[in-house]
Amino acid sequence: MQSEFLIGVDGGGTHCRTRLTTPDGRILAECTGGSANVYSDFTGALDRVNTLIDQTFIAADLPLSARSNTHAVWGLAGANVPSVYQRLQQHPSSFARLSLFSDVDIACAGAHQGQPGAVLIAGTGSQGAAWDGRRFHRVGGWGFALADHGSGALLGQRALRKALQAHDGIIAVTPLTDAVMRHFSHSPDALLNWTRHATPGDWGHFSPWVFDAAQQGDELAAGLIAESATEATVMLDALAQASHGPLALMGGMAAPLLPWLAEAMRNKIVPAQEDALSGALRLASLC
Repeated sequence: MQSEFLIGVDGGGTHCRTRLTTPDGRILAECTGGSANVYSDFTGALDRVNTLIDQTFIAADLPLSARSNTHAVWGLAGANVPSVYQRLQQHPSSFARLSLFSDVDIACAGAHQGQPGAVLIAGTGSQGAAWDGRRFHRVGGWGFALADHGSGALLGQRALRKALQAHDGIIAVTPLTDAVMRHFSHSPDALLNWTRHATPGDWGHFSPWVFDAAQQGDELAAGLIAESATEATVMLDALAQASHGPLALMGGMAAPLLPWLAEAMRNKIVPAQEDALSGALRLASLC
């Protein structure tokens, strides 16, 4: 029996979005809330998701009991981790049906309107997914300590490492390294203490500095960006082989990094056609 309503959830590490529709695609309500990373905060993320879903039903002037006649499709950051996915499957649900994906899966489905293709999301972190029409193949998504290749966080960390090397006289000082150390009052101690509590987003704060320095002719900065572009290319190549479809590059690093990719790779990349919530709702028909 077809559910009376569909609700898509795009739960990212920064914010969560919901969209409630009828089966024929008529949008009834949309809402936005806080982080929904089920790897870093399983209980808190689910609380925020469910609260936001309740707000969405209320915004649509529907009773919360409408959950029991709703097919929900959740795309959550952290759901790519097998142990977390298994935990999600075991969590009680009040929906008529609940389909679970990673946030990168629904972004891929949206980018190519449900057709085979692949997407690399390069922002503070990075992860890719390829859809062949039957299943998703993912690359990356294992966090800052182990992965996030081609990401803003990793680029920022490399910039700070180079800044400290320049301060120690291991490499030559450049405008980028000088700007970074000036930010920390030219104090390695201040930089070290900052790292004790730095999040990936804090590291990523410095990635625009690298692009700005490269535009001003800083060769060290250009080399760091080239390294990120190489990492992104390796991931994009793997995704292309898995999907045999078009490639999309999304996230905050997409626009600044694109010109640094080889021409052959740039020619393969297409704009995303729809957003992740649209992808979630498209997947509802395939689940």
